[in-house]
Amino acid sequence: MATGRTHRPATRSRGIPEATVARLPLYLRALTALSERSVPTVSSEELAAAAGVNSAKLRKDFSYLGSYGTRGVGYDVEYLVYQISRELGLTQDWPVVIVGIGNLGAALANYGGFASRGFRVAALIDADPAMAGKQVAGISVQHSDGLEKIISDNGVSIGVITTPPGVAQQVCDRLVAAGVTSILNFAPTVLTVPDGVDVRKVDLSIELQILAFHEQRKAGEAGEEAAANESAVPAPVGRADSTDQGPDGDVPAVMPA
Repeated sequence: MATGRTHRPATRSRGIPEATVARLPLYLRALTALSERSVPTVSSEELAAAAGVNSAKLRKDFSYLGSYGTRGVGYDVEYLVYQISRELGLTQDWPVVIVGIGNLGAALANYGGFASRGFRVAALIDADPAMAGKQVAGISVQHSDGLEKIISDNGVSIGVITTPPGVAQQVCDRLVAAGVTSILNFAPTVLTVPDGVDVRKVDLSIELQILAFHEQRKAGEAGEEAAANESAVPAPVGRADSTDQGPDGDVPAVMPA
């Protein structure tokens, strides 16, 4: 079976922009859902709505793949699933190691979506001697002393770091030295890597802070709208100010020029 070490995706060599690459998994997720419902074709508008992008951007992204759909019919769902999977390198086996088997590491190990998307958890690694030999998701946890051999034996090129932030850089350095060229970092710290190594950072606290910003903005907009509506309520009709009254105290029918 092919491993991640022997093949690299062709996206960069084919000139596909990074922004397009970042959207391909969104299209694939939407297409997979359509495939599971046995939907044969989909229009660019329908697929764009399902993926959360506009249809013009979707058509531009697919043009980089050489896929333009059929006028009046749309895109073939199964072919697009294959085409995007191939472009992302998901038509082969990618062995992955997870380093740091705390709550988050264990949760990732138990995630069932890896296998269906071309990823195989090849090893779970932890520095705690008490964790060695424990079974997590049917995989025996191994001590970090053997990290380099584990990576070599399994042909691993993708590492996942779920350690505390204080040791994340050290773990990263060891992974890179052992031949890992792609790292998914869940530790709340910025990693320094040499050229040729790709790092994707997942920081849940930052994502929550961004959501808090949007919630605050929506609350502010709602308050401004309420204030605007209140100020737009017409004043109640009643007796006019005494300076506008006629000789008998009534508002004159015709105001003087």
